[in-house]
Amino acid sequence: MIRDILIHPDPRLKKPCEQIAAPTAEIAQIAADMLETMYDAPGIGLAAPQIGVMKRLIVMDCIKDGTPEPMVLLNPEVTWSSEDLSTYEEGCLSIPDQYADVKRPAAVTVRWMALDGSAQERTFHGLWATCVQHEIDHLDGKLFIDYLGPLKRQMITRKMEKLKRERARS
Repeated sequence: MIRDILIHPDPRLKKPCEQIAAPTAEIAQIAADMLETMYDAPGIGLAAPQIGVMKRLIVMDCIKDGTPEPMVLLNPEVTWSSEDLSTYEEGCLSIPDQYADVKRPAAVTVRWMALDGSAQERTFHGLWATCVQHEIDHLDGKLFIDYLGPLKRQMITRKMEKLKRERARS
């Protein structure tokens, strides 16, 4: 089921999420809905708080052409970050049509729990590294615009407030 994506500013997007004790059928359904919502948007990542679910759950798939590689990560945490940095023009499904360059570690190792309850770990590079860091930020109540200067951040926030008013009227 495709879920509604919260638009910034929404207080839920600024709150830290709670750990998932164990995978359940409900969590698996939320993950399936999130993947469907992400692909429909279209996007390459989505965090549970973006659909109003305050749990540490992200989905992502950075394959644009070719066989999809959907990933579901419960309680993801970065355990290592490279000293090398990379800059990507980031966007966010909760901040539609707004993009800005964000500098992050070029590679990160992430540990998480899979839907079957097993522990997983992987080192991500390139777009995958940017995406997983962006989505984990959501779980901590942080948005990509928080990396920007105050003027640019305020300008984007005002655009989003206007967008929300326009959507509410229609």
